[in-house]
Amino acid sequence: MKKYRIEVTEVLSRIVEINAESAESALNKAKKMYQQCDVVLDASDYVFTDFSVKDDYSDLG
Repeated sequence: MKKYRIEVTEVLSRIVEINAESAESALNKAKKMYQQCDVVLDASDYVFTDFSVKDDYSDLG
């Protein structure tokens, strides 16, 4: 039997509205809000799950 490493990736996404002078400023504000846990994504923000094979160890002995 072979051994494989499978990566499971879940994507969560939420749109937040930010008042700012520029797009860059809005992006910085959103990052700061996220870092300070003012924006916390949860199961209701689920978008999709992806599975991919990372390694096949069968040839490593």
